Amino acid sequence: MCNEVNDDEQNPSNRVPGNRGPVIRLDDLLKCRGLVATGGEAKVRIQAGEVSLNGQVETRRRKQIVIGDVVDFDGEVLIVNETDFDDLMN
Repeated sequence: MCNEVNDDEQNPSNRVPGNRGPVIRLDDLLKCRGLVATGGEAKVRIQAGEVSLNGQVETRRRKQIVIGDVVDFDGEVLIVNETDFDDLMN
């Protein structure tokens, strides 16, 4: 179970400008999806430039991911949608 998803309506500090949906940090998404074993591994791999977000290399591990984002990591492409957030919250 992954409890890393933040609903911006419940917690305004998690708001992304122009976004009204849930957000999750990039490192937490990789952990929740089982693409890395630990947060430390996520940090190292993200900061090494091994992750792309929407076609651009992303080195910020705390980058907030929203519905519609496309994450490419280690040959896996995740298109983030509402179902992904539902799965992560349960």
